[in-house]
Amino acid sequence: MRPAILKNPRSLILAAAVLFGAALAIAQIPQIPWAVHDMNRPQPPVVTPGPAGPPVPAPSDAVILFDGKDLAGWTDAKGQPAKWKVENGYFEVVPKTGEIRTVKGFGDCQLHVEWMAPSPAKGVDQDRGNSGVFLMGLYEVQVLDCYGNRTYADGMTAAIYGQYPPLVNACRPPGEWQTYDIVFHRPRFDKDGQVTTLARLTVCHNGIIVHECDVLTGPTAHKARPPYQMHADKLPISLQDHGHPVRYRNIWLRELE
Repeated sequence: MRPAILKNPRSLILAAAVLFGAALAIAQIPQIPWAVHDMNRPQPPVVTPGPAGPPVPAPSDAVILFDGKDLAGWTDAKGQPAKWKVENGYFEVVPKTGEIRTVKGFGDCQLHVEWMAPSPAKGVDQDRGNSGVFLMGLYEVQVLDCYGNRTYADGMTAAIYGQYPPLVNACRPPGEWQTYDIVFHRPRFDKDGQVTTLARLTVCHNGIIVHECDVLTGPTAHKARPPYQMHADKLPISLQDHGHPVRYRNIWLRELE
């Protein structure tokens, strides 16, 4: 008589495939040869983008996250109404009021964000037009004024913070509108919380590709690269209050799942 374990070979194959997939995902987590925020990491070349234009119209299937009128679709970190300032079709970080996040959660998506660093520029390094776009509240594309301002490469404008510098520095001067077009694929986890598919990001800054399907090592952290931890399939997008009056407008999203 056959051993019981062989009564359902398809189940065995499926279980083995799941375990192999999880092990493969862990093995494929990128090993970055630079320390976090290493000032010796090479700076990307400067590329002058095309001129700033009017707001980019949202496609017909987009979810409008900010329509220029109010922050009804956003809250603070405690779920209370967002305290950032809204005027003239944009909203602006009010320092020390904390991050804001979307009421609705999202997973895989195409996200369009337009932002402006304060003018005249004040401060240097990280203390200059600093904010951030966090996919699922965990995976950050840095917002910073790096027009003539040097900082660590993995924390500059359009960096995947703490992990990857952009391919080029495509900053416009402070006081001009800039665009991020982001394609995000969330990580996948098995029932035991092990990551089976790593998160990926593609980013265009001012119409120039600066990340092409980069595989993330895990969530964003300061001076660290922590491992993945299991989380929900959909979580809010958040924008960071880093103490600078960065402006945002025309934010929309297309769900890709």
